Amino acid sequence: MSSYRVLLLTTNSLLAYKKELGMLLVFLLYSYVSFGQSLHLKGKVMDVTNKAPIGYATVAAVGSTTASSTDDEGNFILKVEPNFSKIRISFVGYESQDISIGNETYQELTVYLVPEENTIETVEISAPRRARYSNKNNPAVELIRKVIAHKDENRIASYEYAEYRQYEKVSLGLSNLSEKFKNRKIFKNYQFLFEKEDVETGNSKGYSLPAFIEERLSQVYTRKKPNKTKQLILAEQRAQFDPKFVDNDGLSAYFNKLYQDIDIYESNIELVTNQFLSPIAGASPTFYRFYITDTIKTEIPHLVELSFFPRNKADLLFQGRLYITLDGKYAVKRANLSVADDINLNFVRDLDVKLDFAQDSLQRYYLKTSTLGLDFSLTDKGTGIKGTRTVTFDDFRTGIAQPDSVYAGAPVVKMIAENDTTMDETYWATHRPIALKPNEQNIYRNIDTLQLIPSFQRFMDISALILSGYKQAGPVEIGPVNTFYSFNPVEGFRLRLGGRTTDRLSKRFYAEGYTAYGFKDEKWKYFLSGTYALNNKSVYTFPQHYLRASVMRDTKIPGQNLDFVQEDNFLLSFKRGENERYLYNDIYRLEYKREFESNFSYLLGLSKWRQQPAGILTYQMLDESGNNRLFHELNTTELSVSLRYAPNEEFYQGKLYRTPIYNKYPIFYFNYIAGLKDVLGGEYDYHNFTLGADKRFYFSQLGYADVNIEGNYILGEQIPFPFLNIHRANQTYAYQLQSYNLMNFLEFVSDQSVSANVQYYMNGFILNKIPLIKKLKWREVFSVKAIYGSLRNENNPAYTNEVFQFQKNDDGKPITYGFGSSPYVEASVGLTNIFKFIRVDYVKRLNYLDQPDVPKHGIRVRVKFDF
Repeated sequence: MSSYRVLLLTTNSLLAYKKELGMLLVFLLYSYVSFGQSLHLKGKVMDVTNKAPIGYATVAAVGSTTASSTDDEGNFILKVEPNFSKIRISFVGYESQDISIGNETYQELTVYLVPEENTIETVEISAPRRARYSNKNNPAVELIRKVIAHKDENRIASYEYAEYRQYEKVSLGLSNLSEKFKNRKIFKNYQFLFEKEDVETGNSKGYSLPAFIEERLSQVYTRKKPNKTKQLILAEQRAQFDPKFVDNDGLSAYFNKLYQDIDIYESNIELVTNQFLSPIAGASPTFYRFYITDTIKTEIPHLVELSFFPRNKADLLFQGRLYITLDGKYAVKRANLSVADDINLNFVRDLDVKLDFAQDSLQRYYLKTSTLGLDFSLTDKGTGIKGTRTVTFDDFRTGIAQPDSVYAGAPVVKMIAENDTTMDETYWATHRPIALKPNEQNIYRNIDTLQLIPSFQRFMDISALILSGYKQAGPVEIGPVNTFYSFNPVEGFRLRLGGRTTDRLSKRFYAEGYTAYGFKDEKWKYFLSGTYALNNKSVYTFPQHYLRASVMRDTKIPGQNLDFVQEDNFLLSFKRGENERYLYNDIYRLEYKREFESNFSYLLGLSKWRQQPAGILTYQMLDESGNNRLFHELNTTELSVSLRYAPNEEFYQGKLYRTPIYNKYPIFYFNYIAGLKDVLGGEYDYHNFTLGADKRFYFSQLGYADVNIEGNYILGEQIPFPFLNIHRANQTYAYQLQSYNLMNFLEFVSDQSVSANVQYYMNGFILNKIPLIKKLKWREVFSVKAIYGSLRNENNPAYTNEVFQFQKNDDGKPITYGFGSSPYVEASVGLTNIFKFIRVDYVKRLNYLDQPDVPKHGIRVRVKFDF
């Protein structure tokens, strides 16, 4: 199965994008003890459509040879060893069902099987033919429509005012570990971490390695008009890893993104970065099959058990049971949700949701307890990562109006000081609504102990080198290793060595640098920067507040802008077409950056930039006689201001980049660059304005789209093309999200432009419906990129001799252009989730096809990890 969206990667960004999250597989170490007698199960298997018993159905423990069968009345008895957690019921003509079982010694179960669609039924003269499922005249569908009609009055948002105490707990660990794995020599010093667990392996009992736990206690206030929710975090603690290896705050944000709050009344429920359609969404009868499977009269009010199943088991849908009140409110009293085995969801072996609601003083239902269990694994069997998030809601009160000051400011506020020592175990023991399990209590101590073991520190050091590209060397880090070797037409073979200091040297001052040498141009390149943190935090920690000075001499391709990867990455050495137009850049830069808790930030910069053409790039201008006059360098001094606002943004802070954790909120940015003539040798005056926005749009079962809109305007006259907007091109074979993949370097320039970039992911909605193909779990992806701009005559060499001439090829034909009467457009259609991490696109260029040496179409590849 599968799950998460996260995020888009390129083949050349494997060592940069989301690698630190891969370290999870190294850290997750821990689970709970389960000893006991054999489990004795008895139950009955029935047809969900007519409650008829199903005889001779197979009942087996998943992962075992232990099995039984039902008698003529559908009854069965099965004895199961305690190391199994699921049984599977199957019969010809019905969809198999996996049922989770608890730890109780004696358990009774009632199981309903759903008839398969389009199957040939057994012919029995005495038995009526099974009716084909239909929404029409279906009492189960009529019931769910009443639940949908009463949604607004049953959800917490219907209260004018509500407040409650919320406790959250997330715990994770490696699971399904064998005895052989446990006894490996490498774990000789770590036996204290292993614990017995329930696993679905054959005859041997498995082990777990619990590795992460986080607890949070909050007071929450909500109001209806104006709609506002305020969460005051009163206390929190978690197992902390060494910050030089792991971004603990980012790891926490990542886990909380995977284990999100579940609101059954929302039309779409976000889990593991995907959106699942709620079984009580308005469109749910179109995507689900509903059956009334029981009436419960032992509770007041009486309940109806409503079972539901996805019409297409590959779609992002739940299956399970709802318990609906028969008191005219049609509220959800309980809900048990899981997913089908065939769901198009990566790396998720099991998903289990349990919701319990309680009545308040007004006899209305509110969520009392929410439990989400996820079992991640690369394969259906073997080692995985199992985690649980439990949320309880206590002291629920309504109708209490709080002053506006309570809701002012950010929606989530920490009320505790950093390193507060009063929140010790005594505090938690008295404030937790549910006690920790014995194994959970050990996690905090075990993680602290683990990090004191020298062999574990070495292991983490090696892991950091592999996953992030940096090697620890006392107070410095050497890397990134993927830049040590590369090649290009100008420098030939290029060797580079770099590194940076860590907080072991200083918590306020950080230095970074590298030196490189090209064996063809026989030139040394270098970079050196010094950063001083103004808030006594690492410069890589949110919120950033620093002053930085840097100097650089290095090469660059005009118009190449890369995301989450450095330009001398070895994989970027392979390019199509002619790519011998380079720059030698000498840049001196001073910058000041300030981030705020509200996710607003600004960056002020002052740069002195000297650029010299390299390779076959030329800077030339026509003189009065029509002869070419060559320029060997270009100098500018720039003042820059960048503003960025990303409400509710979350990310994982890696060694090099921040990996965004996408959500529904937009990101706005504004950049201004001023060229200062006669200041520090600057030769030109210009003003460059860029305004843009990024937004992810969710379409429920139809997937989601990432959209970027951007506009640019440059004020000034007689500006040479290196200072105009050289549009982002890509001549590598990797699909770049923010670049034009069939545009050549230096092909288009403008002094005013507007662009749109749409990446649409359908999550397999079409392919999930195609027999055989759906078993591959491929997903559709579409994109369109368009940009339209213009170039004023005073900046266009076709109309003036006061600016540099555009570039030409060996045949004397221009290869650099302004835009004509139509925008540049390229589109692609592709498949993602190939082998769970590869995206392949067929990209087609739709216009400007008569320009020399331009590709009309091509295949591009990208690495993209998604749940």
